[in-house]
Amino acid sequence: MVGRTVKEIAAAVGGKIIGNPEFVVQRLSRIEDAQEGDLSFVAHSQYMRHLATTRASVIVISERFTIPANTDKIFIVVPDAYRAFAQILSLYASPPKYPPGFRHHTAVIDPTAIIAESAYIGPYVVVEQEAKIGENVVLVAHVTVGARTEIGAETILYPGVVCYPRTRIGRRCIIHAGAVLGADGFGYIENSDGSFEKVPQIGNVVIEDDVEIGANTTIDRATVGSTIIGRGTKIDNLVHIAHNVAIGEHSALAAQTGIAGSTVIGKRNRFGGQAGVVGHITTADDVIVEAQSGVSKTLRQPGAYFGSPAKPHLQALKMEGALRQLPEILKEFRELKQQVQQLMEQSQGKQQRGRQ
Repeated sequence: MVGRTVKEIAAAVGGKIIGNPEFVVQRLSRIEDAQEGDLSFVAHSQYMRHLATTRASVIVISERFTIPANTDKIFIVVPDAYRAFAQILSLYASPPKYPPGFRHHTAVIDPTAIIAESAYIGPYVVVEQEAKIGENVVLVAHVTVGARTEIGAETILYPGVVCYPRTRIGRRCIIHAGAVLGADGFGYIENSDGSFEKVPQIGNVVIEDDVEIGANTTIDRATVGSTIIGRGTKIDNLVHIAHNVAIGEHSALAAQTGIAGSTVIGKRNRFGGQAGVVGHITTADDVIVEAQSGVSKTLRQPGAYFGSPAKPHLQALKMEGALRQLPEILKEFRELKQQVQQLMEQSQGKQQRGRQ
């Protein structure tokens, strides 16, 4: 890792320096783990407490926080420390180099495939008939590109990615190891005897530009038509997207999210980890589905939803609060019931004595 001066780093993120601008940073670290000479950051108030104990020499800090007095730390003050730290990471990153035009001798390439001269084809890659591979595409080891699949310029597919036939991938996409694009959708007809009859899946998967797909994620091809992942969408590891789903541009899906078939997800949606969505519904633009929530019906309004079935965030919190009070309410109810029973017994006793 090549060291950089505080002055260089501040210039890259548009930050204001408090301290020695010529100090050289060799390593980036979490504030809890940092050692002398490291650079770390504070973007959230809960990490301010670490400023008194961290050994980091340089701190990137959001401008809304007060810098402590009498400190020997060097500070780079920026509007958003998290965003700035992400930019700094790119300064220190050393991505693997894939030489343009490389063809590994173990690759199996059909003679009808059209591959740009600048594309990198790694070990044991399979490119089937009539596939089209764009400029500066990188296919790392053991990638399978099915027949008539198209991959746009500057896209990278990491080891073990499988693209079934007729998959279409846009430009500047990143597909991580083990992802499977275009497997058959889960389509069956149940017969009267309880057995299943497979419904042919003859559609495809379309991945638009600037999409990133995590490791071991699966996106099924459509029964007919296309399963579509909109431009700029980011998908985490271990996500499943079923057949004929359409996801709007710039959406984000965290790990273990599952989207059932024929669902239409709006633009700029956010799904927390282990969120689930039933099939054949729609979500509006700018919807947030919080972690472990289950969406069982169409969400027509933007906003945050939580719970299973998912409800508007504030409503869900109120219901959760009410549920937490149930044991105490039940206890009070039983006590009141007992008191009422005692009063009724006393009243009946008085009535009997009055008749005597």
